Order: sequence, then structure tokens, then C-alpha cells
Amino acid sequence: MNRPPVDPDVADAAPNESAMTTYDEQHVVTYIRLLQAEGEGADWREVARIVLHIDPEREPERARTAYQSHLARAKWVTEQGRLLRGAGSK
Repeated sequence: MNRPPVDPDVADAAPNESAMTTYDEQHVVTYIRLLQAEGEGADWREVARIVLHIDPEREPERARTAYQSHLARAKWVTEQGRLLRGAGSK
């Protein structure tokens, strides 16, 4: 896997595939940041603004949906073990 972008823009919803996607590979850093923020008890609105680049004041529903779907995907990727082993490994 090539080095993922450090701070990429995100889709309104993360993938919901049963396998890793190109989007997942490009958003590994985003997933790590979301998991760290959750572990630190950060407010989801702050995380949406900083990590996902979505203003929760202007677009509350979009921000919440994007946050929830990307956090769920980050957990899925981690539970599958792919994030820690490297998204390019088979």
C-alpha cells in the first residue's frame, strides 16, 4: 500500500463493504484519528470539524452521519485486524 494521505477529505458516509476498499486505504489516518479522539472522550462535533472537515453548526445532520459512519468503519477495520496489520496485506 502506498502511504495514505494525512488529512484527506471524506465522503458523506464511509463504505459499508465486507472487504477493505480503496477508500479505506486512503482514510487509514482518518480512522486512526477518529479512534484516538473517541478514546480521549472528544466531543463528536469537534472531531467532525477537525478530522472530517464538516462544520456541525452549518450541517449538523451531515456532520453527525459522517462522524458515525466513519467511526463505525474505523472500528470495523480495526476489528478485522486490517488496520493494525496494514491495509495492503492479504
